[in-house]
Amino acid sequence: MMIREMTESAEYQTLRPAAQKSDATLGRKRKEEKCSIRTEYQRDRDRIIHSKAFRRLKHKTQVFLSPEGDHYRTRLTHTLEVSQIARTIARALRLNEDLTEAIALGHDLGHTPFGHTGEAVLDEICPQGFRHNEQSLRVVDVLERSGGLNLTFEVRDGILCHTGGKQAATLEGRIVRFADKIAYINHDIDDALRGGVLTEEDLPKEFTDVLGTRHSQRIDTLIKAVIGASIEQDDILMEEETYAAMMGLRAFMFERVYLNPGPKGEETKARGIIRALYQKLTENPDLVPKAQFGLSGTQQLEVVVTDYIAGMSDRYAVAKFNELFVPAFWQ
Repeated sequence: MMIREMTESAEYQTLRPAAQKSDATLGRKRKEEKCSIRTEYQRDRDRIIHSKAFRRLKHKTQVFLSPEGDHYRTRLTHTLEVSQIARTIARALRLNEDLTEAIALGHDLGHTPFGHTGEAVLDEICPQGFRHNEQSLRVVDVLERSGGLNLTFEVRDGILCHTGGKQAATLEGRIVRFADKIAYINHDIDDALRGGVLTEEDLPKEFTDVLGTRHSQRIDTLIKAVIGASIEQDDILMEEETYAAMMGLRAFMFERVYLNPGPKGEETKARGIIRALYQKLTENPDLVPKAQFGLSGTQQLEVVVTDYIAGMSDRYAVAKFNELFVPAFWQ
């Protein structure tokens, strides 16, 4: 028996009945020979980790633009924190940890430079609109490797459904949806405290009394609330009181940090960079690298330019702006 087959067999002995089993995947768009060592979800995880889009996450902003200091989160560190939280929950609930990890690692591959600021601008100016979860799916389906990574249905579904109105088809995908919120609410608070945007006293006591006053306490409380509410259910849930406190804290963050231009003073400049790049490139398609048309798989200029800009890191977007708009002797 191959190592992969032994692992697949062990899943039926160790995972709960509702868990997604690796040998029961709905498969890939293009058929491939199976690996003798790795399960299908392990292969997907590895393909995501080795992708260029994954590497670019280290230079993409999470919330604070161009932060000074080495300890603020980037899109990559956010992704790793989501993966850790999701794996902890999956293991406790005896669900498929490899599938959960693959979805978590791929969920933000389509995020723009300059965090949600970049996403909001592209959504405003692109005729087709823009949603980072849909772009993440486009990255793994089309843009990587000039034809996509050919991932399994369950990983692709989890990436698409980690946010928005659709619910993931698997329990593992639903875990990532919770893990994403748990991670970003808490690490964004941590970054806001570090940046002097918030103080501990600013955090509403009605929520910290439930979740905890320290970062680690809040993470622990939220993870246990998902496990406790889901352990005897064939769904992924969170205990009601804890969920209400988490969403209250989320609303507080939107008011005080996410939608407040004060704490992120460079946001207006970032929006201007994205708008300027989009207008310049759509008016001058010869400035778009020819290879991008091949990667995008279309001649529809607006789509190609959107793919190009969405794939940029923060620093590359700034460098491209300087190249196109700033005279060389001023750079």
